[in-house]
Amino acid sequence: MRWFIFLPLAVLVVLFLLSNPQSIELRLWPFDVAWAASAAIAVLSIAAFAFLLGALIAWAAALPARRRGRAAERRVVELEANLKALSATREASDQKALTQA
Repeated sequence: MRWFIFLPLAVLVVLFLLSNPQSIELRLWPFDVAWAASAAIAVLSIAAFAFLLGALIAWAAALPARRRGRAAERRVVELEANLKALSATREASDQKALTQA
């Protein structure tokens, strides 16, 4: 299933790279830094950076939900242990009541 998405996307990226071989120069104002690269590499690099930045923002936004989920899992384990202890105590008291009767 992944190949049905990945393969056409990879073909489009290769076609984009092959159809944009012209060189462009990127400058970062106010610094005196220039980067010369093909147009396709520049566009794909900027897109990759934007994707990674978006993934980082989404990951950071999900931190509180993951924290609440871990706390809920710990609480479930604690409550299950309490339930198991109470069940064992009840069974023991039921057995004791049956033997005394």
